[in-house]
Amino acid sequence: MNLLLLAVEQNTPYNYFPIALQLIVAIGFVIVMMGATHLLGPKRRTSDKLINFESGIPSVGNARQPMGIKYFLVAILFVLFDVEVIFFYPYAVNFRFLGQDGFMEVVLFVAFFFCGFIYIVKKGALDWED
Repeated sequence: MNLLLLAVEQNTPYNYFPIALQLIVAIGFVIVMMGATHLLGPKRRTSDKLINFESGIPSVGNARQPMGIKYFLVAILFVLFDVEVIFFYPYAVNFRFLGQDGFMEVVLFVAFFFCGFIYIVKKGALDWED
């Protein structure tokens, strides 16, 4: 009974006040800084500043031409597998505490990870030739 009463007392709206205050201060800071740079910053609109800038290379052709999807696919797959590898860090830190059960869970995770990789290879997502 006392534990239930203690849990109810700890979870009050007042406990979220520091989070709300920090959120308000962060949003206010962004608004003030963007307004200050807009009001105080220089305003020199020349023809050179108003043209598109592509890393110092003059723009050639139409920007709407089709581009190979393979570059984007490889980038997304890299991010996907890179994020999955991040999940190995908690296991590496706590491997002694997790013991045999933790090891089996990591083996299962690696098996799913490997199945996804095999699926990607079989689908030809990493093949550059069409």
